[in-house]
Amino acid sequence: MIGFIGSVFSPWYRWSGRRDPDNHCCINVATYGRGGRFTMTDRGRGALRQSADALTVGPSTMRWQNGQLVVEIDERGAPPVPGRVRGTVTVTPPALTGVELPLTADGAHVWRPFAPTAGIEVALEAEGWQWDGHGYFDANFGTRALEEDFSHWTWGRFPTADGATCFYDVERRDGSRLAQGFRFSPDGAAEPMALPPKTGFRRSLWAVRRETRADAGYLPQQVMNLLDAPFYSRSMVRTRIEGQETTGIHEALDLVRFRSPLIKPMLALRVPRRAGWAFD
Repeated sequence: MIGFIGSVFSPWYRWSGRRDPDNHCCINVATYGRGGRFTMTDRGRGALRQSADALTVGPSTMRWQNGQLVVEIDERGAPPVPGRVRGTVTVTPPALTGVELPLTADGAHVWRPFAPTAGIEVALEAEGWQWDGHGYFDANFGTRALEEDFSHWTWGRFPTADGATCFYDVERRDGSRLAQGFRFSPDGAAEPMALPPKTGFRRSLWAVRRETRADAGYLPQQVMNLLDAPFYSRSMVRTRIEGQETTGIHEALDLVRFRSPLIKPMLALRVPRRAGWAFD
């Protein structure tokens, strides 16, 4: 689940000139496996409500309540697999971190890992979409388009015996790079870590280049494909970090491909525009 104000992957936001982020908002939900759905409806400013504790976009809401992030979802799946996605997801972080990582020298893009370790309870109204386990909550903030500043990035979050480890590897359009790793403990403590070697592994179905961090001599591999697009890959990946084998979430984003004007009409099929909305 991702809440967007100024939906960075929306072709409608790009075609509008990205002048009014409030007019292009959404709550994106993806479920996987048999009957999985993808929802990313681009909604207008009339569908947006914000407060100190809540973000509401159309029929769906994210809110902080008694130390939990409660997400109430009521969305419709995009083609080619339509259908209702409705229910509640509750994220319970044991603590919040204070980490903010600027991704560019001027701070125009920032990664904020609020809760790299958390409990999660999923209760969606479909068979098999009820479970609990471990999860995470983070955010990215930016004042410029991603493709304006970046060429490629990979990100990974891997659970460990004593918390979680996250890696961010960024290639900027000016040729500079950022490589950063953090260890996070459940009490919110965070420390930068010495980076294991960056190791490539099999490209995605759309041949997006993928790599992550792994102990020397270890070859990471995809365990499960989650989301595959011409410019983006999300998957479960197994790697080994400081002698500990772990499976976590991995993302790879090719912004060179995303800049192509051919991508935007393709995205419009998966990101419908619903400008009108009225709260009761």
